[in-house]
Amino acid sequence: MVQFVGTVRLAPSFTLFCSYGLQVYRNSPAISFSRHGCSPFKSFFHACLSSSSRTIFLRRRRRLAGRRADSPILCGGTGLQSPVGESEIIFMGTGTSEGIPRVSCLTNTLKTCPVCSKAVEQGNKNRRLNTSILLRHPSPQGECNILIDAGKFFYHSALRWFPSFGTIDAVIITHSHADAIGGLDDLRDWTNNVQPSIPIYVARRDFEVMKKTHYYLVDTSVITPGAAVSELQFNVINEEPFVVHNLKFTPLPVWHGRGYRSLGFRFGNVCYISDVSEIPEETYPLLRDCDILILDALRPDRSSSTHFGLPRALEEVRKIQPRRTLFTGMMHLMDHEKVNEDLAKLMETERLDVQLSYDGLHVPVMI
Repeated sequence: MVQFVGTVRLAPSFTLFCSYGLQVYRNSPAISFSRHGCSPFKSFFHACLSSSSRTIFLRRRRRLAGRRADSPILCGGTGLQSPVGESEIIFMGTGTSEGIPRVSCLTNTLKTCPVCSKAVEQGNKNRRLNTSILLRHPSPQGECNILIDAGKFFYHSALRWFPSFGTIDAVIITHSHADAIGGLDDLRDWTNNVQPSIPIYVARRDFEVMKKTHYYLVDTSVITPGAAVSELQFNVINEEPFVVHNLKFTPLPVWHGRGYRSLGFRFGNVCYISDVSEIPEETYPLLRDCDILILDALRPDRSSSTHFGLPRALEEVRKIQPRRTLFTGMMHLMDHEKVNEDLAKLMETERLDVQLSYDGLHVPVMI
C-alpha cells in the first residue's frame, strides 16, 4: 500500500502483469507517464540512447573477457517479470556525508591526507559525492530515470549526468539524513522548467522528518507568493513491495545505528543497502539469490556505530553470497586502488567477487 500525502492509494495489483512484463500496468491517477515520462527531452534522449553509437557500445562490451564492474548481470527469477530490455545503474555518489576530498584535510597544515590529496584531481576514483544511485530502466513509454536518494551534493552529480538524461521520473528515499534528502530543494529546476512534478517515495517515519526539515515542500501553502520551490508528490510507503513506473521495489529494512531504521531496496536481483550497521534476521530472506549486492562499507579497519566497516561488510557478503558485490559509502581512509587490489585477492582465495564502486560507475543489468 502506498499513501499519497493524506490519501491512501492502493499499489497496483501484481496480478495485472502479463508474462511479457507489465504491458497492462495501470498507472495511478496521481503519477502517470503522460505527465512525467514523455517530455520532448525524454523522447530526444531516448532516441539518442537507441542510436548506432549505443549499439556499438553494447557490442564492444559483450566482447569483454572476464567479469568486470561494468559487465552485464542478468537479473531474473523474482516472480515479477519486467519488459525485456537492458537497464543500467549509475553510481551518482559513493562517499560519506562530508564528501571526499574533505575540506578539513585540504586545510590542515599539520598533516597530509593521501586519499583526499588524490581526490582533488578531477576523475580520480577517490573523489566521492554523497551516496546515491540512478536506475535507468526502459519502459513502453520510454526510458525512466529513478533516483535513490538526493543528498547535499546532488546538484553536482546532476550537473554531470542530467544534461544528457533529462527528466527525473521518481526519487526513492532510504532515510532522512541530510546526505540522503539534502538535495530535494534542487529538484525545483526540473519542476519549474522541465516537468510538472516529481514523485517522492518515502517511509512514514522519514516523511515526518521531512515535514519539519522541508516543511515548505510538504505544505506549499506556507510559501511566500511568487517564490519557486520544488513541486513534489510525496508517496508514503510501508516496508512492503511497491511499484514505480512498472518496476517492483522491495524494501530491505536495516538498522542505521541503534534504534534508527533505514531502508535498502531490491529491484530485480539487485540489492542496494547504502546505510547499515545491522541487518535484521527478517531481512536476510529478501536477499536470497542476489546477483548484485551494493553494500555500505565505511572504513577499512572496523565498523562504526552507524555503518559497516569493510571487515563486517565482507562477513555479510559471505553470509548473503551474492554473485557480485560493490561497496559504497566509503570515507577518506579507503583508497580506491589500494583497497581494490586487496579485494581482488579474495577472488583467488574465496571466489568472492567484491570491489569498491566509484562515482560514475555504470553497471548494465537485465531486470
